[in-house]
Amino acid sequence: MYLGIDVHKRYAQVAVMDEAGEIVEEVRVKNANLDDLAQRYAGAEAALEATSNYYHIHDTLSEHLDVTVAHPKELNQIANSDKKTDRVDAKELARMVRLNSVPESYVPTDEIREARALVRGRQTLVENRTKYANKIHGLLSDHGITEDVKPLNKEGREFLRELSLPTPWDALLESYLELIETLTEEIQELEETIEERAGSLKETQLLMTIPGVSYYTALTIYAELGEISRFDGDKSVVSYVGLNPVIRESGDSRIEGSISKRGSGRVRWLLVQAANTAVHTCDDAYLSRFSERLASRKNSQKAIVATARKMLVSIYHMLDRREVYDPPDVSA
Repeated sequence: MYLGIDVHKRYAQVAVMDEAGEIVEEVRVKNANLDDLAQRYAGAEAALEATSNYYHIHDTLSEHLDVTVAHPKELNQIANSDKKTDRVDAKELARMVRLNSVPESYVPTDEIREARALVRGRQTLVENRTKYANKIHGLLSDHGITEDVKPLNKEGREFLRELSLPTPWDALLESYLELIETLTEEIQELEETIEERAGSLKETQLLMTIPGVSYYTALTIYAELGEISRFDGDKSVVSYVGLNPVIRESGDSRIEGSISKRGSGRVRWLLVQAANTAVHTCDDAYLSRFSERLASRKNSQKAIVATARKMLVSIYHMLDRREVYDPPDVSA
């Protein structure tokens, strides 16, 4: 039997297909009851789309079924139905399982899920803190206060607390400041956990031998890339992160455009920041020579993006070979 499972927040639409390609059952099941259905079809193959809540469902189903997680973007590209409903999607998944044509998505290990939760959790807290800082800037602007105040540092908050604003804006300002301070404390506590986790993993220990790569950057790269063995080579990793240039060919011409920007924008940003640090602060000989050579022919921003791509290639080989950073002609 082959099961197509279209998962939603609280329920799943399931289509069961036999060897001949006939639908033998269609049922809508609460996610909490999927375990019972999986036991009933124990040993069957199943596919579900990678959604925000698929980890737990995948683990539950995998106790009894051979589960493949489908990549949502690739699934949308190859699905041949113009009519999108839960029943249609479930049947399409079952059909793909039967034909062994499911565009498979990576399912991270528990260790990598934990690392992702830590770094993505920190990112959420930082974004929330920035949101309240921006609210303070807006509030000051509304009252004609033009001083360059930084609510994210202690001195800035002390200055803001000395301001005299009319009601109710004084209370709003105090609330925003308290929220920023609370978030700052939570970020600091989470960063301690992230630093401890990065120091305990072999992969992140290797990554931190690269000039410009901190414990947070290392854990983020490890968490978002996942197991390095799933990539075919360094070009595959570069493409996954979206640092590969888009190539346009027409006749005898070949134009290399801007980067594709697929995958995690956060990883791309961190790699560019790490490349900047390696070149301009740490004076990494290998990356600095490369960046300077490119900058003489292209603008500095393009050169640093290309340097980030080169750093990512080194990262792939370091993790693949389990070696510290030791580029050619440069002592580790």
